[in-house]
Amino acid sequence: MAVIELAHYGPDFNADPYPYYAKLRETGPVHEVIARDGDPFWLVVGYEEGREALADPRLSKALATMGYESSDEAIMGPHVLTLDPPDHTRLRKLVAPEFTARRVERMLPRIQRVTDELLDAMGPSGSGDLVDALAFPLPITVICELLGVPLADRDTFRVWTNEIVAPTTPEGQRVMTVELCAYLDALIEDKRKAGPTDDLLSSLLRARAEDGDRLSAAELRAWAYVLLIAGHETTVNLIANAVRCLLAHPGQLAALRADFGLLDGAIEETLRFEGPVETSTVRFTREPVSYAGTEIPAHRTVLISLASADRDPARFPDPDTFDIRRSATEGRGPGHLAFGHGIHFCVGAPLARLEARIVLRTLLERCPDLALDPAAGAYDWLPGLLIRGVRALPVRW
Repeated sequence: MAVIELAHYGPDFNADPYPYYAKLRETGPVHEVIARDGDPFWLVVGYEEGREALADPRLSKALATMGYESSDEAIMGPHVLTLDPPDHTRLRKLVAPEFTARRVERMLPRIQRVTDELLDAMGPSGSGDLVDALAFPLPITVICELLGVPLADRDTFRVWTNEIVAPTTPEGQRVMTVELCAYLDALIEDKRKAGPTDDLLSSLLRARAEDGDRLSAAELRAWAYVLLIAGHETTVNLIANAVRCLLAHPGQLAALRADFGLLDGAIEETLRFEGPVETSTVRFTREPVSYAGTEIPAHRTVLISLASADRDPARFPDPDTFDIRRSATEGRGPGHLAFGHGIHFCVGAPLARLEARIVLRTLLERCPDLALDPAAGAYDWLPGLLIRGVRALPVRW
């Protein structure tokens, strides 16, 4: 099997990677790949193989599997994206109760108020960037309030997180990580001195498991880091991608406007068709592993293309069609891998779905003639393989 060099793919791969993924799937569900920076890895592009790999205990999240130390972990502390059981199990257990569906639903009134305030600020008519006006400020407001981060620091967070999830340079990513972690250290120390409040960071400072276990200072910083990044950056692009897909498919938009009972289906179809996370975070083979007859040697880096898996025709009929009724007509539920699968399934999935549900319905109800701005030109797509989205979404209303 030939090694795939991403550098040979043109700039349109970033704008529309799906035809490339389709060609890869035609020749097999697993490929050896050379990244644009020259680093080798193995890419899983098939749905069944991707689902298996996401939950495969033979794949480790710890860089120590490769015999290296994690520079990111040295900066931010151990976190769930770089740990295996039992360490992963322990950390997730201490935080997961804060993200149950019931607890998240209690946030609905506040999310609705923030959405209304942002739409009020947009005015009854006009034009502008929907990412800047709505898709970014809503999730960052929600996650900052949840964690107890001052909203005055919102714009600074945007600079940090944009460079971390879609880096322009490796050094820029590292600098932003160091700055964000230093900020979180100071914030946590302030909360420790101030005493109990009702925000999540304060709760995690006090949280103890039944056996008396609690988060260390480094673990708390790392959790705050992960929740801030994953808790808003992915939701920003879920909201923007959903609006972009609906506006690009007027028949689907009309169906949704006529029946908001299709709203959950529209969100799930966005997650499948144009999800905010293009590939999983890295995993490493502990031993040789095989998927669909292709062996990946031990101590290799593995990425699962969620974007490709969720367009696999072996799982989704007519996968390149955006169909907000898909889950109901197929009768098998969402089935997509946009939030992952297995023990690393996204802990914030209920919050992301709730925010998307509220903002999409409110936006469409209050802006009945919402449309893409025809004078805007080509999209500026986020770089890299991790986050799938655009930097700006110019619209008129």
